[in-house]
Amino acid sequence: MPWLQLIIDTPPEAVEDLEDALLELGAQAVTLQDAADEPLFEPAPGEQPLWRNTRLVALLAADTDTAALEAALRARFPGGTLRALRVEPLEDRDWVRAWMEHFEPMRFGERLWIVPGGFEAPEPGALNIQLDPGLAFGTGTHPTTAMCLRWLDAHPPAGQTVIDYGCGSGVLALAARLLGAASVIAVDTDPQALLATADNARRNALAGITPCLPEALATELENPTVDLLLANILAGPLHQLAPRLAALVRPGGQLVLSGILDSQAEALVARYAPHFALAPFARQEEWVCLAGRRH
Repeated sequence: MPWLQLIIDTPPEAVEDLEDALLELGAQAVTLQDAADEPLFEPAPGEQPLWRNTRLVALLAADTDTAALEAALRARFPGGTLRALRVEPLEDRDWVRAWMEHFEPMRFGERLWIVPGGFEAPEPGALNIQLDPGLAFGTGTHPTTAMCLRWLDAHPPAGQTVIDYGCGSGVLALAARLLGAASVIAVDTDPQALLATADNARRNALAGITPCLPEALATELENPTVDLLLANILAGPLHQLAPRLAALVRPGGQLVLSGILDSQAEALVARYAPHFALAPFARQEEWVCLAGRRH
């Protein structure tokens, strides 16, 4: 099975910390459900009620060491916080299509739109990306992707060479190309992501986007460095990849990092400080997007 889901029942006061911990430990997404058939009626303004028995469902890659993940969670949350915990296989297509039911056209910045298959573009004259995530992640609905898209809309990479590192569905690669990038290399470790990116590039009639695995990146680059590198992944990989990503950006070039919890931003700024002057571009919910130039 390509995906696993980790299901945890927990009291509402632990939800926020547990959700953050799951994302830090590698979960691709976390959703909240009612664990006890307890309806929530319309809340008062400003309220965000949770069920007395809340269920967190975390989406995990199939190769996740679930025993190590469970041990880390139980060490961090002793007592009765983890009322029940189990791991189940999950089909990609079932998860993606169920999620797609809630995916509608969205605007980012002044002129950039993401339009899912089956929808008409709300503003035909805008820059519209027709998108189907296929079996890959990245559509713009998550704050980490949304902030990257807003950065691109505010800083169009006209004529620039770009790398989208951790491309998922290719949404950032497509946006960069649509906003005038001369060429984009879309990198991911997941072959399904590369297929989705290539399919979405064809869907939008966008040439100049080259999907590739990380080990093939050197052969795809015309020059050793690029003008702009976008990396919307998680803080752990961003920390490990710092020397690699820095080596791919020319002096004066730009770097945009996302997938970072607000509590992780300071450490990543320090990690990249020898190479980049990074600062928060935007914050949304508990997430932050960092951007800056290479020294």
